[in-house]
Amino acid sequence: MELVMPIFACAIVLFGLIKRVPVFDVFMSGAREGIRALYNIAPTIIGLMFAVSLLKSSGAIDVICNAVSPLAQKLGFPAEIVPMAMLRPVSGSGATALLINVFEDYGADSFAGRVASVLAGSSETTFYATAMYFGSVHVKNTRHTLPAALAADFTALVMSVVTVRLFFYQN
Repeated sequence: MELVMPIFACAIVLFGLIKRVPVFDVFMSGAREGIRALYNIAPTIIGLMFAVSLLKSSGAIDVICNAVSPLAQKLGFPAEIVPMAMLRPVSGSGATALLINVFEDYGADSFAGRVASVLAGSSETTFYATAMYFGSVHVKNTRHTLPAALAADFTALVMSVVTVRLFFYQN
């Protein structure tokens, strides 16, 4: 299994040599482009990470989650996944940590655990992806992207609950 990547790299180099492509020059050109992309994306990603850290350390996320949880419960959403649903569009690693907490506290086969699992697999780190992809091509005006992406994230949340109820909790 550990030989997969070296074999794959050798196959690419061999294919390039067979096709008479200057493999090293093409590699260096790609590396240069990668460094340029990193240079363009870094400020956006650093700003996003700072904002997430600020929200976490200030307790703003907890305040928002506590305010939304009663409404979520009345609508049939497990209150246990509200923090994850709120954090998922911003931070994938933070949402994964909350997913693990849901598993540890309520169990992976609980209603909350199953909804959280489906949500994790069907939603996106919207703000991160938007910052990363639009930042790499210098797009400043995202226009309808964020509202549409956040609507998709909300749809993923609703459908996570519906799907788990449909497949696991039928009457």
